[in-house]
Amino acid sequence: MMDRRTLLKRSLALAAFYGLPAAPLLAATRDMPEIADGEPSDFSFEWLQRLAKEMANSSYQNNVRELPPTLANMTPQDYNAIGYDAGHSLWHDLDGKLDVQFFHVGMGFNQPVRMYALDPDSRRAREIHFDPSLFRYDKADVDVSQFEDEETLGFAGFRVFKAPSLTERDIVSFLGASYFRAVDDTYQYGISARGLAVNTFAESTKEEFPTYTRFWLETPAQDSTTFTAYALLDSPKVAGAYRFVIHCEAERVVMEIDKHLYPREAIEQLGIAPMTSMFSCGTHQRRMCDTIHPQIHDSDRLTMWRGNGEWVCRPLNNPPVLQYNAFADDAPKGFGLLQTERDFDAYEDVIGNYHERPSLWVEPRNDWGAGELQMMEIPTTGETMDNVVAFWKPSKAVEPGDSLNFAYRLYWSAQPPVTTDLARIRATRSGMGGFTEGWAPGEHYPEEWARRFAVDYVGGDILRIAKNGPPIMAQLEVSRGKTSDIQIFQVEEFEGIRVIFDWYPTEDSVDPIDMRMVLEGDGDTLSETWLYQYFPPPPDQREHPPHPLDD
Repeated sequence: MMDRRTLLKRSLALAAFYGLPAAPLLAATRDMPEIADGEPSDFSFEWLQRLAKEMANSSYQNNVRELPPTLANMTPQDYNAIGYDAGHSLWHDLDGKLDVQFFHVGMGFNQPVRMYALDPDSRRAREIHFDPSLFRYDKADVDVSQFEDEETLGFAGFRVFKAPSLTERDIVSFLGASYFRAVDDTYQYGISARGLAVNTFAESTKEEFPTYTRFWLETPAQDSTTFTAYALLDSPKVAGAYRFVIHCEAERVVMEIDKHLYPREAIEQLGIAPMTSMFSCGTHQRRMCDTIHPQIHDSDRLTMWRGNGEWVCRPLNNPPVLQYNAFADDAPKGFGLLQTERDFDAYEDVIGNYHERPSLWVEPRNDWGAGELQMMEIPTTGETMDNVVAFWKPSKAVEPGDSLNFAYRLYWSAQPPVTTDLARIRATRSGMGGFTEGWAPGEHYPEEWARRFAVDYVGGDILRIAKNGPPIMAQLEVSRGKTSDIQIFQVEEFEGIRVIFDWYPTEDSVDPIDMRMVLEGDGDTLSETWLYQYFPPPPDQREHPPHPLDD
């Protein structure tokens, strides 16, 4: 089984491929598409749940297959060159607001996914078998003569288009294991989601990548921008039945997910609503920003709306060593990896378009009980590798024979659908400390080494409170070391306040420092909670560089 980094690299390296101009549209119909050539069979979500449960009671059947060399040895460029004949898109003849095309197998995508067209009225499904005539190979170096048993070759996944761009810019993509992505109105992909995470950070066993092995795509109404997809998930440890109701709205994509899981074996770490993103550098961590770009990231923070109502902001890191964090909670109200900086000037990137990357917010729809929001941050030296993964882990042990149900919504949008009325974190910054703010070192640096942090707050009427009272107090805690010189500044330019403090080491350890801060006034909480993890340099680096005025 390939490792996460290889799978992510192959998945995220794929550019969208474009089909040829569509053939003339036929009269609107919800009849079974002509490419659905299998025998009709009854379908229901209850049947799919029974199927998944029966599979979990039997041994796992691996359907990874050996692809012909012309497909197995493809480069990403070769793979991207395979086009799809838009005249054979799934809902082409519907002449509606949505359409579907399929991904070809190739490269590391060697686990065929079976596709079915589902009639919403009769609840009958027909399989869509792979056929080379569905694809365009004129720009790809593919030897079709190597294809054998074509019907079983299968597809790698599917993608969804929305009018008026029904063949050019997709808005939803399911490709690779249980990975999927969506966009907002910028049509810019970024963060990815997964159907399930299994033993991602587990100490005693290797990570497992469950795979969607079948999809049933229900034909939407002609004028609808909502469609339903059903999926069968399978892996050595678990089988699952999924229903996705996907709303392709004007400014965002919203997915209503109902999943039923049936473990074959005990699972040490079950990850619900997993998401993966990239953080290379930002306002507070500059070591990887020695480029023309001020910041490089798909997401800048983990935000949590805890079961007790507390809002928490945890800025992301590109740590010097792998870091794992867990945040205990009970019945969480929501969480997500967010891209809150939306200005081009923050990135100056004309290729990555990081200012247009969507945020991803999870909204639980049933009681998830006690557990932990877990996050791992992996060191990375570039921007092509997802290095942040986060998900919910239930506290209850997962045993074979269990039946688990999780319902939630995913919001793919510039900003999450909910926010706090309290002051919110605008940005976190850090730099050299140990001197009075506004009086940068003149002839010499300060004798004692320190690190300065600045946390900006906006919203919640925080600027008015700063001007008129009650007095704002910054309640700051650090796990080690000492802090001093806490100052609060009113900043008219962004209509908020800036809290500044210095941190001084009291030991030689390079273990991360956990910091926590919340603003209070007259006994009331005025802000969301700021959580931060700082990685102090080794002792021999806790000296200022030579001052330009020193002899």
